[in-house]
Amino acid sequence: MNLSALGDILGSRSAEAVLLHLFHHGETYGRAVSNDLDLSLEPIQRQLEKFRLAGVLVSKKQGRTLVYSWNPKSRVAPRLRELVAVCYESIPLERRTSLFSTRRRPRAKDKPVT
Repeated sequence: MNLSALGDILGSRSAEAVLLHLFHHGETYGRAVSNDLDLSLEPIQRQLEKFRLAGVLVSKKQGRTLVYSWNPKSRVAPRLRELVAVCYESIPLERRTSLFSTRRRPRAKDKPVT
């Protein structure tokens, strides 16, 4: 089952998962996509590397983790991001909330936990 039409267009569930996760969070890494969307880690990491080699994504090391984000110098990345945005918006809000519910940033220092 695909998350959106993006999986049908790209022909790969891992490519779809990577792009939707990246669109939602702004940057991502393999284990985050794998855990959030309940997919195997290896195909996710291969797909991230394919997008990096194609010049759509860039990566940076944070500790031992490779964190990927959109390549600001790529001419293709903004167009692909627009396509992902259309597919992302077509996912019902309840489904998006359940797919991307994991917090990626720390809570503010004095903010109460509710």
